[in-house]
Amino acid sequence: MGNRTEPHRAAAPIRTLLALAMPMVLARATQSVITFADALQVKHLGSGALAATATGGLNVMGFVILPMGMVFIVQSFVSQLVGRGERAATRRFAWYGLGIAAVAAVVSIALIPALEPVLGLTGYSPGVRDEMAQYMAIRLLSVGAIVGVEALGNWYGGLGNTWMQMMAGVVTMVIAVFCNWLLIDGHLGAPALGVAGAAWASTIASWFGFAIIALGFARGWGGATAAEGGPLAWSELRRVIRFGLPNGLNWFLEFAAFQLFINGVLASLGDDTVAALNAVLAVNSISFMPAFGLASAGAILAGQAIGRGEREAVWAQVKATLLCTMVWMGAIGLVDVAAPHAVLSLFEEPGKSGQLVAIGTTMLAISAAWQLFDAVNMTFAETLRAAGDTTWTAGARLVLAWFVFTPAAFAVVRWTTSGAVGAMICLVVYLGILATALALRFRTGRWKAIHLIEPKLV
Repeated sequence: MGNRTEPHRAAAPIRTLLALAMPMVLARATQSVITFADALQVKHLGSGALAATATGGLNVMGFVILPMGMVFIVQSFVSQLVGRGERAATRRFAWYGLGIAAVAAVVSIALIPALEPVLGLTGYSPGVRDEMAQYMAIRLLSVGAIVGVEALGNWYGGLGNTWMQMMAGVVTMVIAVFCNWLLIDGHLGAPALGVAGAAWASTIASWFGFAIIALGFARGWGGATAAEGGPLAWSELRRVIRFGLPNGLNWFLEFAAFQLFINGVLASLGDDTVAALNAVLAVNSISFMPAFGLASAGAILAGQAIGRGEREAVWAQVKATLLCTMVWMGAIGLVDVAAPHAVLSLFEEPGKSGQLVAIGTTMLAISAAWQLFDAVNMTFAETLRAAGDTTWTAGARLVLAWFVFTPAAFAVVRWTTSGAVGAMICLVVYLGILATALALRFRTGRWKAIHLIEPKLV
């Protein structure tokens, strides 16, 4: 009898997850489309332009990733407060997130003059380096908008409304793709700005997306009236920073190691190798971002369960989330393995001999393996974040990314003939070890003893 009822019990969390996750999946998918479109819309300018745009975009994420990780904790606070029946107290946390976004905007703009000297230390060719510096300087103007969308999107998500961020994402995507067409080659009388045009397109689109969700927040759209909230409190802001900063460092430390991998290790292998890797990453974003949306939706449900005092119910939600993320990532991985030439040829510069495809084929096949590990990583990491267990995960990534992956990748590229393939195998091994560590951390149950929100006064 138990065997017959188990599928029914498992189906309920999956249905709940998918209902909440679909707008988040679509919102993250719009980010994938923007990444994919940027690569496609500049490919005719050559491998140097592709490397400058794609790698420049990743480098800009280095400025975004820390504050973005910090504002993700807003979702954790809000979901737990909603689960505890204190919905009216949540609006203050949106303002804390917007404050972090404002600081990130000021810091990013202040760092623009340092771009050219820092990029001068890399192994990129002068042409790629100059275009990348120009691209990044323009894109850094959008950091406040990007983090602001995440702050408000996570606030809405904690309330159980995942549609508002999707709306902002769709607006951003449509405007970015249109402005790429308008500004890269110059259409409808607009100047042909090339790589700089792609940067302006993303910046303009990011601020339009933020305007949409900020207007909804100000007007009380999406189930939250403007009158909700109460006075801001330094004690709450300190608590947001206390748990949010480790989560931001968690993301930043891994991302920084990955940036060192690209800019410090692979850059020495030539522009074609960097362009091929960025094509692979653009393809991978199609699987990663929607899966991250699923994992974040699972974290909302986990946070609400914790807020209700039902910590034992979290495992069922984790299993449902794992199943969905692994099925999605696995399906995309199969396509990458089965038809790498068809996928990568989309990024080949017209008239070229297929060098990008030749270099990237093995890299794309290897990436299919890390996608499954990524599914495990994001599911457990997001669940632990929902519980407030952010310091341990930051430490795990610090140790594994900087003392295992980075040295191994440098050694493989410098002292063996395996080149980019060997370095990517190191990446797969790192993600596999991290997945095991996060799963074991969840299994210990130590996250159950963490109190993210202050105890309820009786």
